[in-house]
Amino acid sequence: MARLRARPRARGESAPEPSRPLASGAAADATASASGTEAAFRGDPVGRTVPAGEAGGAPIPWRRNLWAVWAAQILAIVGFSLRVPFLPFYLGDLGVTTADGQALWSGAINAGGAGLMAITAPLWGIVADRHGRRPMLLRATFAATCTVGLMGLATQAWHLLALRLVEGALTGTVTASTALVAATTPKARLGYALGMVQTAVFAGSSLGPLVGGVLADRIGARPTFAVASACLGSAALIVLFLVRERFVPPPPPDEGGRRGWRAAAGFPLGRELATLVLVLFAVRLASMAVQPIVPLFVRELAPDAADPSSLSGLVLGMLGITSAASAVWLGRLGDRRGHRRILLWGILAAGLLYLPMAAAQNPWQLVALQGLFGVAIGGIVPAANALVANGTPAARRGAIFGLTAGVAAFGAFVGPLGGTALAVAVPGPTINGFRATFLATAVLLLALAAWVARQRTGAKEATLPPA
Repeated sequence: MARLRARPRARGESAPEPSRPLASGAAADATASASGTEAAFRGDPVGRTVPAGEAGGAPIPWRRNLWAVWAAQILAIVGFSLRVPFLPFYLGDLGVTTADGQALWSGAINAGGAGLMAITAPLWGIVADRHGRRPMLLRATFAATCTVGLMGLATQAWHLLALRLVEGALTGTVTASTALVAATTPKARLGYALGMVQTAVFAGSSLGPLVGGVLADRIGARPTFAVASACLGSAALIVLFLVRERFVPPPPPDEGGRRGWRAAAGFPLGRELATLVLVLFAVRLASMAVQPIVPLFVRELAPDAADPSSLSGLVLGMLGITSAASAVWLGRLGDRRGHRRILLWGILAAGLLYLPMAAAQNPWQLVALQGLFGVAIGGIVPAANALVANGTPAARRGAIFGLTAGVAAFGAFVGPLGGTALAVAVPGPTINGFRATFLATAVLLLALAAWVARQRTGAKEATLPPA
């Protein structure tokens, strides 16, 4: 088994040896996989560092990177999601007084940023492959610090929409974090590492609505936006001072024209990658379709609740709590049993759990069902990301993750618009429209599970043996 290269020297000692050129394409991945296979199946595959690989130079402390990115992502997602439980009510303070108007404006605000992210995420991914993933993560977190802070100063509903559009164009911390971790983690531990990233996302998604609802009820919406901006600024500082990346850009493709551009971006898509892209699109659409209406649905189910923002935050936050708990465990299970199996069963369970949500009679039923739904979702995204990373050349992962993020963002664009439009369009009491949105989402996820089950996914997955 090849020995690991020496750890980086301490401060004050001589610089590490110069970096080596990066091998390109499938040959580089095959070489890296072959050289690391023996190590991967003997206990801990890499100890505390991973060989220089893509970055060249000294070994990268992948565990430290992972934990720093994990902490930064929790803070970042908390910052983004603090506004979720009180956004419709904040719109009421800005002059949007009807439930239908608040639902439509909430859907437009959520969808607008996602729509621009769908366009810009693939472009940022290509830039990441040329200039490094760490700069992209810094760009996303610092931009979000500014846009979210300014939302607390809005005086009209369109101010929120405009800032959300800027946020969608310049941010994307989850994509940047995923690409960075995938580039600096040994292949045999991608499921675990990407599960950790997703755990941070889910943990932030649970803490954000819980804390945001309480803060909005106690100190008001505008100061809560200031707290959100501070969380995002703290995340940016963690990345700035603790995350390392020694990046060597890949050589330019030999071919020119359209074929050369497609090679640089990591195209064309294979059948399996196209299926995974569809999964990420549909899952994001499903989760975002109900998010803008959950606070309003909770208010319809409990009209006499004293703290509607806090109760809405609990419903939304429960999903994140259980997803965070299941993501790492299911990521490890996928490393050993296969990520495709986790992906299929997760989608099926998620679709089945949306059916009783449509019939909920009180917010506490939603809390319990959202918790079970979170267990299923906790396996889907890490499994899909691990399959994408394992099937993609290392030098093109930024572009591919940018593509998948763009498609997922398009799902986040379609979801709020479709969900709120359906909720408003269904005749009768407003609550009927909310139930219809949950039912339509269940049908979508069950259809997706049937589609994934029918696909032949090619070669057998490489998995880790039992410990």
